[in-house]
Amino acid sequence: MQAAPAATSITDPAAFLDQAESLRTKDHPRFAQMLEQIHRETPLLSAGEQWHLRYLDAWETMFKGDYAGSEAQFHEVIEHSGDATLAAKSSALLLSNLAANRRYEEAFTLANRITSDLPAVKNPLARSMLLMNLSQMLNLAGQTDLAIKYAQLMEDALPAGESLCYPRSLQVAALFNGNRLASSNPELQQAIDTCVAAQQPVLANTMWLVLGSLYLKENQPDKTMALLRQIAPGIDANKYYPHQLSLKTQMAQAYWKLGDDGDARKAALAAVAMGNPDDINEWLKDAYEVLYQVEKKHGNATAALAYYERYAAQDKGYLNDIGARTLAYQAVQQQVLTRQLETEALSRQNAVLRMQQALDAKAAEASRLHSALLLMALTFIVLWLFRLKRSQLRFMRLSRRDGLTGILNHQHFINEAERILRLLEKKFGHACLISIDLDHFKQVNDTYGHAMGDVVLKLAVAICQQHLRPSDLFGRLGGEEFGILLHDCSREQGLDIANRIRIAIGTTPMEQDGSGVSISASVGMASTDTSGYELQRLCKEADSALYRAKRAGRNRVIADIGDGGLVEA
Repeated sequence: MQAAPAATSITDPAAFLDQAESLRTKDHPRFAQMLEQIHRETPLLSAGEQWHLRYLDAWETMFKGDYAGSEAQFHEVIEHSGDATLAAKSSALLLSNLAANRRYEEAFTLANRITSDLPAVKNPLARSMLLMNLSQMLNLAGQTDLAIKYAQLMEDALPAGESLCYPRSLQVAALFNGNRLASSNPELQQAIDTCVAAQQPVLANTMWLVLGSLYLKENQPDKTMALLRQIAPGIDANKYYPHQLSLKTQMAQAYWKLGDDGDARKAALAAVAMGNPDDINEWLKDAYEVLYQVEKKHGNATAALAYYERYAAQDKGYLNDIGARTLAYQAVQQQVLTRQLETEALSRQNAVLRMQQALDAKAAEASRLHSALLLMALTFIVLWLFRLKRSQLRFMRLSRRDGLTGILNHQHFINEAERILRLLEKKFGHACLISIDLDHFKQVNDTYGHAMGDVVLKLAVAICQQHLRPSDLFGRLGGEEFGILLHDCSREQGLDIANRIRIAIGTTPMEQDGSGVSISASVGMASTDTSGYELQRLCKEADSALYRAKRAGRNRVIADIGDGGLVEA
């Protein structure tokens, strides 16, 4: 009976479209019905109404997860509608679209352009949407304070009659991603109450899921489960893909923590089934981890290893994605800085020329003044170019190093290792590739917090460096996994070094603020003696040896000796 109003004839298409737009997140099923109705009845629409309908179609396409399809639709509205308000709204949504497709450099470039154009946007709703999506982009880049600032700007500029749900939920999201939020924080409950009161189920569900995740981090799975059962019907009704995936994954984690292995496996498998083969995200990572823990607990070694490999791949991909966002943000900011410096240099040159023309009539005094001004301009240019060069060098250094430990990042380690192996192959030299993984590292984060986890990672790196030579390569491959290429080193020497590193890590106390933690490492090794100089093969065999070390009980070194043979140090 409640669907009956949508079945009445459309007498005022403009008002009908405005009403549909207002229901996008408040009552998404009704919004979808209204879109279907206007397409079915095909009333006579003006050009402006046709573009408004295309914009709403693009929004719905993106809501369903078809980012490629919606991107083309948004571009069409921006470039051809001739409506500044629709173009601004489409630009705001295109920003989220590019981020969802991991095209971060394009997204941050668009964000900079939107920021420059923001003063010219007069429509309050369009301006509010732009501020909202800018906050989300800065949150993705790890710029927590800036994300909160833009959310507050959105709150200050809300159109009359609009709810505070959006800006408050954005502030909560920034605090959550910045690890500044606990389940007891008043900002979270305030955002939940605001979104519920505003009848915004999509955003309210987002806040509930944040609360469920916090309960899990605080080891309160019973509260998580009660909350998820309460909000599950609403999430199923709205069919928002990220919410459905997050719900299944949190259920799997909660069941696991509560000791219900069967339901934990079912929920985790349901989450994995929802993902596409190429998807990389934190939800799938957590789902694979639950499956690994369940199979490991029940002694299913083969299944456990398979799920661990998928978990490790998701973990690496997720960390790489975070790094890609940060690098893209820095790269775009560097481009903006370069353009600013070029503009300032040109402005100074133009000022010098104008002053030179004005002083031409003053003979000797003009000549002396001209020389002084020219020298000043050159000095300014040199100083600015020096600053630019210093910024570029700093960016290059940051792009090669892991931000936490200071050692080579994954990509630079791979590039350098391939270069060294090519040189060694020409002179028939020897090398060993070591893969190190800290055992049960997630338990350190869960038990003592990420601050202690960071301390453990830094100390483990320092211990390894004590046993390495200046010519050896050392890099962080992702999470708690590290790679070492021992230059001019035989297999026997490599085993000795690997074992000394393992023993040092296992026997060195790790403390912070009076809290101590024991850690051990599993190590896999492959050498050019038996595996050749192809880095991909060395990595594969070192990783295989590492997984054997983990399955054999961890805290040990196993090396590949060729023809499927392994040896333990």
